[in-house]
Amino acid sequence: MTKYLLVAVLLILGGYGSIEAWPLIAGPALDITSPADNASFPGGIVDIRGEAGRAAQLTLNGAPLLRDQNGVFSSTLTFPRGGSILTFVAADRFGRTVTATRSIFVPADTSVGSQTSNVGDN
Repeated sequence: MTKYLLVAVLLILGGYGSIEAWPLIAGPALDITSPADNASFPGGIVDIRGEAGRAAQLTLNGAPLLRDQNGVFSSTLTFPRGGSILTFVAADRFGRTVTATRSIFVPADTSVGSQTSNVGDN
């Protein structure tokens, strides 16, 4: 009877230890909710949103990105005309990393006027 009790206690402790160790074993997680990949932003203003779980450090194109205590981050950035590649990197305290990449495009503003010059058309 004591053998079965000992086995049951060891299984319970092993299961509990596995559940508690999971965040250390799993490494960082990264979920980008905005922007969508290959999205177009006519005004050049891009809302960056997402969540970085189990991450000690989060960067966007090499610059630190601030997040709250739950790992949620949000920022608004302005980009020039043309294409840009956003590279998000989340790293945990053991140096394991996960990377997510988004491509965005800011089209030329056609409401300002033509790209061609009318000089000399007098």
